Amino acid sequence: MRQIITHFTDDDLYKFTMCCAVIENFPRTQVRYQFSDRNKTVYPSGFAEELSRQIAMLENVVITDREIDFMRRKCRYIPNWFYSYLKGFRYDRKWVNVSQDSAGHLSVEFEGCWSDTILLEVKVLAIISELYYIMTGQDSLLNYGSLYERTAIKAERMLDAGCVFSDFGTRRRASFSAQDTAIKAMNDCQKKHKAPGRFIGTSNVYFAMKYDLTPVGTMAHEYVCAIAGMYGPQMSNHLAMRTWSNTYRGALGTFLYDTYGWKIFSLNFSEDFANMFKGLRVDSGDNFEQLDLIIEKYRSLKIDPSTKQIIFSNGLNVDKAIEIQKYASGKCLPSFGIGTHFTNDFPGVKPMNIVIKLTSVKITESWPFYCNTCKLSEDKGKYTGDTETVKRFMELIHMKE
Repeated sequence: MRQIITHFTDDDLYKFTMCCAVIENFPRTQVRYQFSDRNKTVYPSGFAEELSRQIAMLENVVITDREIDFMRRKCRYIPNWFYSYLKGFRYDRKWVNVSQDSAGHLSVEFEGCWSDTILLEVKVLAIISELYYIMTGQDSLLNYGSLYERTAIKAERMLDAGCVFSDFGTRRRASFSAQDTAIKAMNDCQKKHKAPGRFIGTSNVYFAMKYDLTPVGTMAHEYVCAIAGMYGPQMSNHLAMRTWSNTYRGALGTFLYDTYGWKIFSLNFSEDFANMFKGLRVDSGDNFEQLDLIIEKYRSLKIDPSTKQIIFSNGLNVDKAIEIQKYASGKCLPSFGIGTHFTNDFPGVKPMNIVIKLTSVKITESWPFYCNTCKLSEDKGKYTGDTETVKRFMELIHMKE
């Protein structure tokens, strides 16, 4: 079977920005990640073996001078030393353990230095998604011509509604070609369709380079989760904001606040951070309720919320985004990151509901044990982590079911 991932920057920007911050702030931290399939999918016989082969082939994927030159030009907030690190970076199959039980369910685990394993998640998820459709024959249903047309219509509606939006669809795309097609459709539409909205880019660095777009992204929940595992959830947002600002000095200033819910974050979101960070990302809970809480917090700090960027990325489609745009307009500077709805929208094909989450951490390799961590967010159904850890973290931050 052909190699699915062939470009080093065929990955989301936030993996690179987090990797840089991890090296600067937590260079010896060790982590474990675990794959979860929320749909309890039964994978075809031999899937684990082929996935292992695809992961082994990542060892021949290295960053090119063209990719580095593009990132230097578009990502000026990333320090120069990081490109030397990427130049020497090599994937290692030893970081990954893949298996499949007798019922066909898939198990994938990563373990190693955080600065190494952090660059696996998005690529492995994209491989699993595309490989599943290939091995089940559903790739024959992927009509890219019709996807282009549907995506162009979606983009026109978003632009006409005044939405500022980007593609966040790498992790669960139907295929590399599906994401390529969707981004091309949105980019073409942006160029020829005059409207108040804007298509501003993609989280995928390779496609941003291909279409000369802006790579979009800052951080993921794992950054806060790992810090919480090491130091506790009560101040994990504070430590995440502090170390992030140490690395980026005010750039990349959109903070993902919902790892342990709004209540504990709002206690950590002091006036200095509220002024420093350009805005927040809403990734769980009721979008309207969350926006109201954010606006109330800014006003309590005597900050005009209409000057702050709020990015919505909570399982959106075009209809939901337009509805939020109408509500948020004038209250903040809203924008939208939309994933699967763009890159895995084919009649007869069900998008996968798969994630890989950081589950445990130790401060250095010399520690004899790992500390478990979890993600709670504003959606109870999206809690990740073992039951005891979830319960303990909820007690620590006085969070109720």
